[in-house]
Amino acid sequence: MPEPSESASDTNKGLFLQFVLMLSSSAMQQLGKLVNPLTGKAETNLEAAQSTIDLLVMLEAKTRGNLDPDEKRFLKNTLATLQMNYVETAQSAPAKPEAAPPAPEPAAPTGEPAAGAEAKEPKFHKSYT
Repeated sequence: MPEPSESASDTNKGLFLQFVLMLSSSAMQQLGKLVNPLTGKAETNLEAAQSTIDLLVMLEAKTRGNLDPDEKRFLKNTLATLQMNYVETAQSAPAKPEAAPPAPEPAAPTGEPAAGAEAKEPKFHKSYT
């Protein structure tokens, strides 16, 4: 296989660094360290942050031996920073109390709401906000 030209190699290096930086920014936003531009608030989502960090760990494993020293160092430092921030955020997060399972609601025999009961949202409605 022919070696990529130096220009293509430089372009790929820039794209790789940009990709790592994009994932890093997402993780920092998910850790509440950056403001969400859509809401204007710093919001914490530890599960999403862990998933994004896991993507970078996978990227490091899959590219092992194929990165130049600058790319390798950038990825390693980015991961270390994100992992330290994750631990810091997780330790400072208030503990979630264990929620008791909700009590089952009696079903109306006909499938219609009981008299005087208001219509509920669909059972399988999911919000992604």
